[in-house]
Amino acid sequence: MTFTFTALLCLGLTLGLWIPVLTGSLPKPILRVQPDSVVSMGTTVTFICEETIGAKESDLYRNGNLQRRVPKNNQKPTNKTEFLFLNVGHQNAGQYHCSYKSQGKSSDYSEPLELVVTGAYSKPSLSVQSNPVVTSGGYVTLKCEPSHYDHTLILTVEGSQKPSWRQETQCNHYTGKCHALFPVGPLTSNQRWIFRCYSYETNTPQVWSAPSEPVELLVSGKLQKPTIKAEPGSVMHSGRAMTIWCQGDLDAEIYFLYKEGSHNTQSTQTLQQPGNKAKFFIPSVTQSHAGQYGCYCYSSAGWSEPSDTLELVVTGMYNYYPLMLSGLPSPVVPEGGNVTLHCTSLRNYDKFILTKEDQKFTNSLDTEYIPSTGQHQALFVLGPMTPNYSGTFRCYGYYKNTPQLWSVPSELLKILISGPLRKPSLLSHQGRILNPGMSLTLQCYSDINYDKFALYKEGGADIIQSSSQWTKAGLSKANFTLGYVNHSTGGQYRCYGAHNLSSELSASSDPLDILITGQIYDTPSLSVMPNSTVHSGENVTLMCWSKYSVDTFILSKEGSGQPPLRRKSKFQDQQYQSEFSMRAVTSKLSGTYRCYGSPDSSLYLLSFASAPVELIVSAPENQDHTMENLIRMGMAVLVLIVLSILAAVAWQSHRQTHHAAGK
Repeated sequence: MTFTFTALLCLGLTLGLWIPVLTGSLPKPILRVQPDSVVSMGTTVTFICEETIGAKESDLYRNGNLQRRVPKNNQKPTNKTEFLFLNVGHQNAGQYHCSYKSQGKSSDYSEPLELVVTGAYSKPSLSVQSNPVVTSGGYVTLKCEPSHYDHTLILTVEGSQKPSWRQETQCNHYTGKCHALFPVGPLTSNQRWIFRCYSYETNTPQVWSAPSEPVELLVSGKLQKPTIKAEPGSVMHSGRAMTIWCQGDLDAEIYFLYKEGSHNTQSTQTLQQPGNKAKFFIPSVTQSHAGQYGCYCYSSAGWSEPSDTLELVVTGMYNYYPLMLSGLPSPVVPEGGNVTLHCTSLRNYDKFILTKEDQKFTNSLDTEYIPSTGQHQALFVLGPMTPNYSGTFRCYGYYKNTPQLWSVPSELLKILISGPLRKPSLLSHQGRILNPGMSLTLQCYSDINYDKFALYKEGGADIIQSSSQWTKAGLSKANFTLGYVNHSTGGQYRCYGAHNLSSELSASSDPLDILITGQIYDTPSLSVMPNSTVHSGENVTLMCWSKYSVDTFILSKEGSGQPPLRRKSKFQDQQYQSEFSMRAVTSKLSGTYRCYGSPDSSLYLLSFASAPVELIVSAPENQDHTMENLIRMGMAVLVLIVLSILAAVAWQSHRQTHHAAGK
């Protein structure tokens, strides 16, 4: 059955082809070329001339000149003749026809076929004049610039129809540069739009340059938009590696990454399983990568909608002036309170921006110039504070015209929240006033069983934490060894308690001031009025003075657990002095005193110590006699009481004896 049908079909086709021959005319042949009519130099090309069965020979012509003649083999009748050209060059470019002969007759020429050979000149450049992202039905203008002066330009687009546009160039005779603008459209979302352009000389229209780099336009369609994300994050330090992922529909065949403001797109067909997501890897981030990104995907059903925007920030720019970040008044903030994060720099940034450790952005603020310090600053107010605010923060600077290029970051600032838990105590076994070179250890302790303690120095960026120890006396404590004392050790310290299962700290301990001597080149003097030995209840004045300018004098008592006294100095009698008055002194004020000078600009840095002064508070003489008389009177009263008791006992015994005798 099949054989009969095939035989009849062949017979019918054969008779059909021979009908024109019998009527005295030959049908026009058809000329084709493989692999394409536009090929690069060095390609192997095959022309195929389709004629009637029974042709005796076939001829191939280029520009009207015979190129090849192929006799037909009557033993194997066929209706196709192939003309093979190896390693074609620009001399093979031109307009081709074919014809054939049969029974002494020649056919008409086939329809012309142009063979274009590319690569004869350097490639032109092709760019998009505006955004390469186009809405369906939209238009766009492409600009082609040849590498040779006064060439004609041709724009091609990939696809089954292969449309092309030709333009004469517009040239600037002063610069020697030429270009042509190609408005193209309407662009639909059911196909890809990949463009290339070529240039050629007018007298050789089939000899083209090498193709430009391809430009693909992204047509926004109606398919579900993909998702876009960056790993390890969207804020990256310059020089580090990162990956942008685009994930769309499972049927997606190719993904495109687009950077806003760029005339180029990146595409990938290497899909990562599972989930059909595309990987765009950047081995070393530079400032050119900063910007806003979107991605698209394409499948046989057409284009997707664009993804949401991904903002990629590159940090590490402008590293000449470091940024400083501090918490005011302290990075340990009571729950419900406010804290001000103070970002400063000597560089004149337009804006500062604050980031948390998880890279969630807070508000960016315009900078403010402070003439007194020569710095630019911004104040970020956070609050009311909750435990969610605790964490580490950084600040960066940037300029308005490059908002995705940030400076080197400030040092990390840790913000902690303190709650209603009872405050611990803080002490220094070495005292509050220390000489340089001494070793300092601060101890934080509490009768509450805290798991850890935190120590903070006012104005510092670091909060030191240490696990606690439980003492036999029922206290939890932690020692903070600060090493050898120098000028940077001076300051005001506080400590806090905390439990492991909570990020919240206790209330603050009372502040502890640590003062460092020998930092100001001066040694004040100390004197006592009326004299260094006084009776209890009298008034005493200790005066600290110096011939050199001193803002504040500090009076300290050796071995006292109380903070030293401070008094502003005044200039009087050709010297700077402060008076520390004590009224109705008691013996508790006896001891060794020293005084120091301190500038207002460095409250915790002191001068050398004055010579020590010994204050002795004794009881007054009349007060001693009164006490002696009181003791004597007490003894007399006691003797009288004892004698009265003895007499009463004797009288009672006498009565009992007399009563017994009467009986």
